[in-house]
Amino acid sequence: MRPELTEGFLETGIITPSRMRAVDKNAIALGVTELQMMESAGKSLAELARATKPARALVICGRGNNGGDGMVAARYLQSGVQVDVCYLDSGKRTLSCEHQLAALKRCRVMLHPFSSRDDLAALQPLFNKADVIIDALLGIGAQGTILEPLALCVAMANASSARIIAADIPTPGMRADQICAFHRPKVAGSTVVDIGIPVDAECIVGPGELTLIPHRDPKSHKGVGGEVLIIGGGPYQGAPYLAGLGALRAGADIVRIASPVFEPIPDLIYEHLDGKRIADEHTERLIALAERADVVVCGNGLGTESHTVVMAVAPHCKKAVFDADALRLPLPIASAETIYTPHAGEFERMTKRKLPGDTIGRARVARGVGYAGTILLKGHVDIITDSTRVRFNRTGHPAMSVGGTGDVLAGVAGAILCHIPAFEAACIAAYVTGSAGQRVAAERGEGMLASDIVDRIPAELFKRKGV
Repeated sequence: MRPELTEGFLETGIITPSRMRAVDKNAIALGVTELQMMESAGKSLAELARATKPARALVICGRGNNGGDGMVAARYLQSGVQVDVCYLDSGKRTLSCEHQLAALKRCRVMLHPFSSRDDLAALQPLFNKADVIIDALLGIGAQGTILEPLALCVAMANASSARIIAADIPTPGMRADQICAFHRPKVAGSTVVDIGIPVDAECIVGPGELTLIPHRDPKSHKGVGGEVLIIGGGPYQGAPYLAGLGALRAGADIVRIASPVFEPIPDLIYEHLDGKRIADEHTERLIALAERADVVVCGNGLGTESHTVVMAVAPHCKKAVFDADALRLPLPIASAETIYTPHAGEFERMTKRKLPGDTIGRARVARGVGYAGTILLKGHVDIITDSTRVRFNRTGHPAMSVGGTGDVLAGVAGAILCHIPAFEAACIAAYVTGSAGQRVAAERGEGMLASDIVDRIPAELFKRKGV
């Protein structure tokens, strides 16, 4: 799938800091290093500063990558401009920031480390004499109230007559006469510069999406990881249990299986339903179970005769993933966020729309459906859309056509949906399930089982370091 084709699905306008961090991580995974992006950002920042024709420039840098951007800018400004760099010298710098500081020490700039209010007070003349100040203190990592000595730094910059150019996003409380936004704007009114991020870093789901998963508090108690209810089984007894195991491996604390069929898996809580199929007499009990769950996953192994129950339970779900036999008209809708996980045949059944053979055409059709929920259209390339945004997932393996892999995916999506919005949850679920399948296929090839994928989910989902 060529980038010039996916480019038509690029998002525009304001990007959130969390999404920008994901895009950065995806770019790194695609081969563009953090230092390359930092070099491009800093050079563009320097060009904006130089356009003001300053005699003296002051660059104020924090310890993170935003500070590294400012240090690169200082390096490019050293020719023809008197450059002073004030940098926070307490605490640990990022490796990329440390790299830029080492290079800056070999440049024709004046370096002024500070770690206290007294250090900054002594540097007051630099703020007064500067024609332009580059704000590279915090960037998109800024959170909460600005503490000392950075608060004094902000006050001194605001009191100066210099033009202030913010690197990517202004430090909270600091005025900005111009904002140099890298790749896309984080606040309105920014001047956007291209720093060489590939198209696929935004359009294709990658390891950057994993940064959206919140870290669990070490002091958290049982249930914080989410409670998932799986409704299914009857005609196909294994499906709800594969979904349940997928949800557990994706971090859910409690998973209940409401089904007429029992399988002895001690990690899953079995909610027995009389009979051979889920029927109208089970509705009241299923509603009660759905109301206590954070997410309901419904449809796995359900068969074709239980749709009235699905429709009755759906409005009582806080959030839901509808899969397999739940994907028929009338389409169930949860009270809040909903994910639908059809393959091509199920998509055509639930939408009455024919899918073309090419991926881009399929994406256009899926986006044009206009459902309130998120569609995860499974295929050689998965397509995820909320009728506005579109992402593509390229992980996976042909051996994943074995029965049950879609059930695992639905369970993984349900667990992630406990913590983040439906669109992002669907993107991550597709990516990690496909990645887990690739790992299994490398060992077992066409002999893969859906249950083999389950145990590989945690290693793919909970990668917290690097890419």
